[in-house]
Amino acid sequence: MLTKILITGANGLLGQKLVTALAEQTSVQVLATGRGPSRLPAGLLGHDWREGPVVYQSLDITQPDEVARVVGGFRPDTVIHTAAMTQVDDCEKDPDACNLHNVQAVRNLCRACAPFHIHLVHLSTDFVFDGLNGPYAEDAVPAPLSVYGRAKLEAEYEIAAYTGPSCIVRTVLVYGLAADMSRSNIVLWVKKSLEEGRSLRIVADQYRTPTLAEDLAEGCIRIALQRATGLYHISGGEYMSILEMSQRIARYFDLDSSLLQAVTTAELGQAAPRPLLSGLVIDKAKRDLDYQPRTLEQGIALILEQWGHNTLTIQNEQ
Repeated sequence: MLTKILITGANGLLGQKLVTALAEQTSVQVLATGRGPSRLPAGLLGHDWREGPVVYQSLDITQPDEVARVVGGFRPDTVIHTAAMTQVDDCEKDPDACNLHNVQAVRNLCRACAPFHIHLVHLSTDFVFDGLNGPYAEDAVPAPLSVYGRAKLEAEYEIAAYTGPSCIVRTVLVYGLAADMSRSNIVLWVKKSLEEGRSLRIVADQYRTPTLAEDLAEGCIRIALQRATGLYHISGGEYMSILEMSQRIARYFDLDSSLLQAVTTAELGQAAPRPLLSGLVIDKAKRDLDYQPRTLEQGIALILEQWGHNTLTIQNEQ
C-alpha cells in the first residue's frame, strides 16, 4: 500500500533532501510543493505518478483556498511542512510578513488537513528558546527572544491545537548542498569566503548543534513513516560555538583559519537578538527513532562528495 506524503517548501535545502530520499522509497508517493516553478533535479520528477514517485505542484501556503485545494486534491497520509520565512533579521524588520509565512500558513495547513485527519509534521527551531541554558531537551520551557522565535512558537501552538495527529520537529543551524539553492549556509559560506581570501567576523559566544540536511531529512522521514506524534528535537549531536564550527570547516578544507575573526554577538549588531547557549538534546530521537546523526566532519565529507555531482547556484550569500 502506498504512503502519500506532501512536502511544503520542496525547493529549499531540507525539502530537496526529503524529496530525494523519499524518491528511493518504493512504497511512497510524493507531492512536492513550493512557491513558483520547481528547482528540484529534473530526474526526480514526473508529470504524473505513472512516470515516477514524485510530482511537483506550485503552492503558495499563505493562500488558504489554494492550500485547501491542493491538500484536498491529493489527500496525503502525511504533510511535512518545511516552508517558512527563516531569515531572522528580515522577520525582525517585517513582523507582518513573518506572521503570514510562519503562523498563518501553519493555520492554513491545519484547517486544510483536519477534515482528512492527515498526519502533520511541522518544522520548528531552537530559536523558541532564550539561549540561557542550552542545549535544550523537549521538556524545556520556550522563551523566544526574537520576532522569528515568537512566530515559530506561536506556530507550535497552532500544531498543538490541531485535531489530527501531529509532530513538531525542532532543529538547529541546518547545512548542506543541493542542486539549486536560493540561499547559502554556513559551510558553503565559510568555504567560499576563505578560498577567496576574505576575512570573516564569526561569533564566538553563540553555541549550537549544527545539523546536516540529510540527517534532518532522515529523522523527518522516520517520523512520517512511523506516524510518530508529539515533539522531537532533531539536530546534530555535537555542541560547539559557531566559531569552532567555522574553524573546523577551515581545517577540513585546509584553508587559512587566521582569516576567522572572533567577535561577540553584541559586536555584530544584528537586527534580531540571538540565543547564545542554544542547541538541542537529541536523546529522545535516538531512543524512539534510532536517529544517528553524522559528525560535522562526516557531514562536510558528504558535501564534498556531492560537489562534483551538482550545479551549484546560490543567489544570496549568508
